[in-house]
Amino acid sequence: MPALPEGEPAPRDGALPAAALESLGERPFGVYVHVPFCATRCGYCDFNTYTPGELGSSASPQSWLEGLRRELDLAAKVLGDAPEAETVFVGGGTPSLLGAQGLADVLQAVRDAFGLAPGAEVTTESNPESTSPEFFAGLLEAGFTRVSLGMQSAVPHVLRVLDRVHTPGRPIAAAREALAAGFAHVNLDLIYGTPGEGPDDLRASLDAVGEAIADGVDHISAYALIVEDGTAMARKVRSGQIPSPDDDVLATDYEVVDDYLSGLGLTWYEVSNWASSPEAQCRHNLGYWLNGDWWGAGPGAHSHVGGVRWWNVKHPARYAERLSAGVSPAAGREVLTEQDRHVERVMLELRLSRGLPLDALDETGRKAGEEAVSDGLLEPGEWAAGRAVLTLRGRLLADGVVRRLLG
Repeated sequence: MPALPEGEPAPRDGALPAAALESLGERPFGVYVHVPFCATRCGYCDFNTYTPGELGSSASPQSWLEGLRRELDLAAKVLGDAPEAETVFVGGGTPSLLGAQGLADVLQAVRDAFGLAPGAEVTTESNPESTSPEFFAGLLEAGFTRVSLGMQSAVPHVLRVLDRVHTPGRPIAAAREALAAGFAHVNLDLIYGTPGEGPDDLRASLDAVGEAIADGVDHISAYALIVEDGTAMARKVRSGQIPSPDDDVLATDYEVVDDYLSGLGLTWYEVSNWASSPEAQCRHNLGYWLNGDWWGAGPGAHSHVGGVRWWNVKHPARYAERLSAGVSPAAGREVLTEQDRHVERVMLELRLSRGLPLDALDETGRKAGEEAVSDGLLEPGEWAAGRAVLTLRGRLLADGVVRRLLG
């Protein structure tokens, strides 16, 4: 898993500069909760997660929850008159390992610290194998409004390469159970470009997704496989056991995914996300992409408030120990400069279908944007209307377009 940034030391009491708090409430405010537990480790994953064998007796879900409550209480104190949470996202790791009651306890801790705004979006990620009709009914009763299920693929040999342990049909069955329980918003996560995945394999996964969409699934996330340093998959690629994902194949796969989902009535609203309606879009993630404020609670979680970013210590035992001692779990932080914030705005907002307002670009950036329009990377009609919006080809080359606009 990746190392934390270096940054600067974070205050032991978690205090933020007064300037960071001045405009609190003017932007969307969300809470992210990181659950670091997994039953097994997937070969491609570099998230901050731990299996029981890796943790031993040094940490447990109970010590983690106690630490979480303490961190959220600290957050409420640091932020003072913080707005109620408009969004909550419980990610991991495998949050569903906590069970419905465990997740209800997590959400109650957020309520106790911040309260929930009327109509708040409350999401949890879930592994299909650790869900059931009773699980989804319990989540709905607790106040969750949205479920995100890890599917990755519907093809057994692709799942084996990814070291995924769920059976191929289980994600679709779990999505149906969530819908039957009463969830209006259900997401499925796909990964494309896995070594050994052919066009027919991708089509089989998309056909399974299509069945779920017909049943009411309203959001799909689809990500190109990235081989991260330090993972089991990276070691297999380095030793020649499996090939590295091919960029041309990834581009073709993306076009296939976009065409398929568009044909079923889902529209891209971020480069890797499609929704059936504006209401189905993930409001929590939009808060990230639109420079909102959020408190990230849990081991290794990252936060951002008013141009200050910080990150927690990674190990669950260390996290719980610091909070038990009355010390902030933050390992370090950075205060973003105006230039930092400008770069991030261009990088993130350009990924959205609503695009980037042209007044966010300087003269050099606008000139580069005009050239990108001529090169078929930005939509000419949107540019004329005052926004930089990626074309399909531009989405495939989004990082390059960002570099051009930033000069």
